[in-house]
Amino acid sequence: MKLRKVSAASAAVLALALTATACGSDDGDDSGSSGGKKITIGIKFDQPGLGQKTPGGYEGFDVDVATYVAKKLGYSEDQIEWKESKSADRETMLQRGDVDFIAATYSITPQRQEKVDFAGPYLLAHQDVLIRADDDKIKSPEDLNDAKLCSVTGSTSAQNVKEKLAPKAQLQPYPTYSACLPGLQNGAIDALTTDDSILAGYAAQDQFKGKFKLGGFKLTNENYGIGVKKGSDLKDKINKALEEMVADKSWDKAVKDNFGPANYKNEPAPKIGDIKS
Repeated sequence: MKLRKVSAASAAVLALALTATACGSDDGDDSGSSGGKKITIGIKFDQPGLGQKTPGGYEGFDVDVATYVAKKLGYSEDQIEWKESKSADRETMLQRGDVDFIAATYSITPQRQEKVDFAGPYLLAHQDVLIRADDDKIKSPEDLNDAKLCSVTGSTSAQNVKEKLAPKAQLQPYPTYSACLPGLQNGAIDALTTDDSILAGYAAQDQFKGKFKLGGFKLTNENYGIGVKKGSDLKDKINKALEEMVADKSWDKAVKDNFGPANYKNEPAPKIGDIKS
């Protein structure tokens, strides 16, 4: 009889222990190591200098901006959950609530503003060209006539140059911007075109330092904003954080850290709500 009482008591203790463990596990799922809720942020995973997933973590200008904003919102770095946000998925991810906000070379356009809200802009970029550092022939967009211009599947940048500026440009198809770089280096192509911030990020990679330069043509204005769900109160909070980032010079440091090796002549930090057409 005593043995049965001891067994029953042990079972009760074991049940309590399992309950406590389960509760502790639930808390761990909802909290960061410092005890607060997590924040989910969308970034690019494959854009050097802007948003890139590396063996050591996540890095780039967008990552630095998003991290700064998250800290101002009350989250530590270990409470940030990074989620890949491909260009075609961004509006859907925000609308579904998959992420709290997105910082992923996300240009503010009227069409996108119908679906999501934007804080910022936090960077004014321009469509430009990347050429070899020793190239002295391409000094203007018109000089791209007869040049071999990298055309990336799914991108309209090269096509826009051919249609509007250099009708004789020879478009050379490549699957990605990264694939264009060896061709640019060995002379198979003469120029690569997309946003200057993206080009600067590629050129700043260790294996390409000093080998390429930006044309500085400023073909378009690209106002990068931080996307949030339509009607979200995060918009005003993020705008305040961005203003503080500029004021305390953290913005300048992020630009230098991520684009410096490419000699990127960036525009000054834009004012909140100042969208250049």
